[in-house]
Amino acid sequence: MDLGSAPPSNAYLTPEMLSAPEKWFPLRVLVCESCWLVQTEDFAQADELFDAEYAYFSGFSASWVKHCGDYVDMMIRRFALDDSSHFVEVAANDGTLLKFAADAGIKATGIEPTASTAQAARDKGLTIVERFLGSDSAVDICEEFGPADVVAANNVLAHVPDINAFVAGVRTLLRDTGVATFEFPHLVNLVADKQFDTIYHEHFSYLSLTSVVKILASGGLQVFDVEKLPTHGGSLRVFAQREKTGPNEVADTVAAVLADEDARGLQTPAYYEAFQRSAEDVKNAALRFLIDASDRGDLVVAYGAAAKGNTLLNFAGVRPDLIRFVADLNPAKQGKAMPGSRIPIVGPEVLEEAAPNYVVILPWNLRTEVSNQLAELRSAGTKIVTFVPALEVS
Repeated sequence: MDLGSAPPSNAYLTPEMLSAPEKWFPLRVLVCESCWLVQTEDFAQADELFDAEYAYFSGFSASWVKHCGDYVDMMIRRFALDDSSHFVEVAANDGTLLKFAADAGIKATGIEPTASTAQAARDKGLTIVERFLGSDSAVDICEEFGPADVVAANNVLAHVPDINAFVAGVRTLLRDTGVATFEFPHLVNLVADKQFDTIYHEHFSYLSLTSVVKILASGGLQVFDVEKLPTHGGSLRVFAQREKTGPNEVADTVAAVLADEDARGLQTPAYYEAFQRSAEDVKNAALRFLIDASDRGDLVVAYGAAAKGNTLLNFAGVRPDLIRFVADLNPAKQGKAMPGSRIPIVGPEVLEEAAPNYVVILPWNLRTEVSNQLAELRSAGTKIVTFVPALEVS
C-alpha cells in the first residue's frame, strides 16, 4: 500500500504552527513474506510521533469507556483478581482503563511515555511511569513496583517501533503465572473492509494472529486464547502467558482463528495485491461526493478529529474548501488544525450554529455513537456521511 506522503496523524497544528512548514513523510506499508507481519516502512522516529503534545485521549468516547470497564470486569472474574493482585497497563494513555482496576481495589500501575496523557492519568490519582516499555525499562519497573498478575497491552502492540523489545518487556513484567492481553485491529478486517485509513505512521505494524503468535513466541510468550471484538472496525484480543510457567490450557479458539486466516490466504502475496486499488476506490468516491456537494453550494463539515481521518483527508488531498471544519469533543484538539489538510478543529457546539447539510464522521467505527449525539441536527435535515468501507449517506 502506497498512500503517498503525510505528516504524523496526531501532529495537530496550533495557530502559530500554521505559519510554518510541516514535516511530511512517505506513507507506505509492506508485508514480510517470511513471517507475514505487515509493517509501515519506517521514515519517522517514535519521538517525533509520540511527543509531549500528543493529543489522543481515550476517555472522550463513551463506547470506548464502556469497553474498558467491561474488560476490567471480565479480567477480575476470569482470573480471580483481588486486592493482592497487581494490574499493569502499558500505554495507559489518560488512565481511562487503569482507573477501573484501581477503583476495584487492585494495585494499579500505568506505563505511558507521552507527557500530556500521563499527566491526565495522574490527575485521576493513578500511578504512572512516564517511559517507553522495553527490555531495560521493564526491569526497572519490576524492581520498583513488583511483578504483574495482569499486563494489559491493549491497542499498543501496533504502535511500537521495536516490537521484539516490547514483547520482551511484557514478559519481564509478568509474574510466572501472570496473564498478558493484547488488543489490536485485525488485519483481516483492514483488508476485507478497506480500512486503509487506519494506516498511519504511529501504527508501525498491522497484525494478524498468524504474525502475533510468532512474535510472542520469539519473546517467550504463549498465546492461549483469542477473542474477536467489534472495536476499531474489528479487533482481536489475544491472551498470553509465560511459555514455560503459564498455567492456562490453550483454547480451541487459537487454532480456529489461525485456520481461518490461512484459508483466507494471509500467507500468500495474492491476498494483499488488490488492497491498493480498493483504497483508491474509496478515496475517489469520497472526492466525488465532496466536489459535487461543493458545486451545489452545500455546507459539508466533519466530526471527530481522528488519526484515521487525517490519513483519508491527506491521501485524497482534501482541504477546508471541501470540508469547512471538524468538530471534536477533546479540548486538546479544539482551536488547532488537522495536520496536512489544515482544516480547523472546533467544539461540537459550532455544529448547531453552522447547520450543515452534511456531517462526515471521520472515525467511522463510532458512526452509531456519533449519530446519536447529532440527533437534533439530523432531525433538522443534516445528513450523516461515512466514506469507509464505502460511501454511505443517511
